[in-house]
Amino acid sequence: MTHASLADLGWSDHFARQLTDADTALFPARISEVHRSQLVALTQDADLRLTPAEPTGHYAVGDWVLTDGATAFRRLEPVTDLSRKAAGHVASDQRIAANVDTVAVVTSCNDDFNIARLERYVALILASGALPLVVLTKADLTDDAEDFRRQAERLSPLLTAIALNAKDRDDVARLKPWCGEGQTLALLGSSGVGKTTLRNALTGEEASTQTVREDDAKGRHTTTYRALRRTRFGGWLIDTPGMRELQLSGTSEGIDELFDDIEELAAQCKFSDCAHASEPGCAVKAALASGQLDTDRFHRWQKLKREDAYNSESVADTRARQKSFGKMVKGAMADASKKRGY
Repeated sequence: MTHASLADLGWSDHFARQLTDADTALFPARISEVHRSQLVALTQDADLRLTPAEPTGHYAVGDWVLTDGATAFRRLEPVTDLSRKAAGHVASDQRIAANVDTVAVVTSCNDDFNIARLERYVALILASGALPLVVLTKADLTDDAEDFRRQAERLSPLLTAIALNAKDRDDVARLKPWCGEGQTLALLGSSGVGKTTLRNALTGEEASTQTVREDDAKGRHTTTYRALRRTRFGGWLIDTPGMRELQLSGTSEGIDELFDDIEELAAQCKFSDCAHASEPGCAVKAALASGQLDTDRFHRWQKLKREDAYNSESVADTRARQKSFGKMVKGAMADASKKRGY
């Protein structure tokens, strides 16, 4: 497949400024798929299958790399970088997508709608540098779609919420401003909320969908891997598998931005290290007592702050151990070479 230009693929001055004289034999390509031992990338002239120069876990769909057509030699620093703590007990980050302008959290106008989960997603998005968007599907199946939309939009002044019928392509066309020419939109959300139906409407593809269990409004995974796809509006879409677990790590700035009203109150506390428990002169406790601050929202803020701090420290410790081990291995190899007289 050919593309009109690098700009058509999302190239910008941000990436051009990273090129050096040593890169003259290479050309840029944008990663469209990341597999266990191979990358699929898009260029102006063709789609390529590349051998990665580093572990594939270091790459994300949407990344720009410099290649000779066979190997991805260098990954360029992204404009935005969406990542989470890896699922399970592994203390490491997992990259989700890169160089995304807007991330849409897809939920539905039914029992799947959950404010605490939305806050978690939005904090992640804000920390990445992308704009948050909430897309509420199945608006045609309820009389309360506008109420769902207002609840979502109250989360942040930076957030736009849209309720729509994902099966109606004219209705889905309302998302064109976020996935038109020069724009990249990513979809996040649980299984069964209509992400695949929405993807089909945005791209013109006909990927299979699965029904949702009526008793709990939950569905199964349809998308099994992340991929960069062209939208019918001239932009790009990154669809992702449904997430059963979303642990935050390295998202403190996003949490602070989402809960900026609580952060402003905390800055007014008498003590800079106030835990907002029983300390005198606590502006947060005063706001809770007066009803200015919602108690449930305060507890959700505390939970996200604690989780992010714990996971960030765990990931940092793991990186330090890996770095120390790497230095030890290199030192041992150097000593062995000296003994052999190399």
